[in-house]
Amino acid sequence: MINTHSKDLAPERLDKIAHILREHHVVRVQELCDSMGVSPATVRRDLTEMEARGLIRKVHGGAVAVDARLDEPLFDDKTAVHVDEKQRIAHAALDLIGTHDSIFLDGGSTVLALAALLGEMRRLTVVTNSLRVASALSGSKPRVIVIGGELRALSETFVGPLTGLMIEKLHVDTAFMGTIGLSLGKGLTTTDPREAYTKQRIIESANRVVLMADSSKVNTVSFVGFSPVSGVDTLITDSAASTRDVQAFRKANLTVTTV
Repeated sequence: MINTHSKDLAPERLDKIAHILREHHVVRVQELCDSMGVSPATVRRDLTEMEARGLIRKVHGGAVAVDARLDEPLFDDKTAVHVDEKQRIAHAALDLIGTHDSIFLDGGSTVLALAALLGEMRRLTVVTNSLRVASALSGSKPRVIVIGGELRALSETFVGPLTGLMIEKLHVDTAFMGTIGLSLGKGLTTTDPREAYTKQRIIESANRVVLMADSSKVNTVSFVGFSPVSGVDTLITDSAASTRDVQAFRKANLTVTTV
């Protein structure tokens, strides 16, 4: 029987991890355990070594490729990581929604987790540019308004100037937003200029902006900015976010909830 824990096989594991990250950009520890037949402790040691070499960046529960700041995983890949954290963030966001509110849900995977909780809110109005959100709420009780425009296949959202024109006509109580990157210096960032433009229009249309971002997004910078931190009213993140980062965001006048 092959000893998959042997130090002699470590280079093979590192190569396999690197290959998986080149394909998917993000991976969970448990997924690596299942694919390689090793323990979580072994995977974490491998990830620590790869991070020390500058090959990957460790995040809570897994790792991302070092060039992930310029790439965006497929939507199904994004929904597969930090699942528990996204669910806790979504339940915390639900507490911020009033019975008769109008809200905007953008195309983030954490925002999609919130959409799944809204099915019984019959007096709620949901505006979205996300095909996934619209599908999740299809046949449910809230009123759903879908904003059209150019379809961006990677995120399954409508984006761009036509989308912006429709958004500018609306004024929602709260916009629930996702982001690829979040930092005090660079603000909220994403991978695509059309997506960034659309997110900016959403933020401008809302009376309140709630950012739903798990701790892996903190101190990460992507390609193009769409809002300074000051454009956000409330940040909901998970408890793995460092106390230092949480305090820094609060000093920037954000209401921060950790779950």
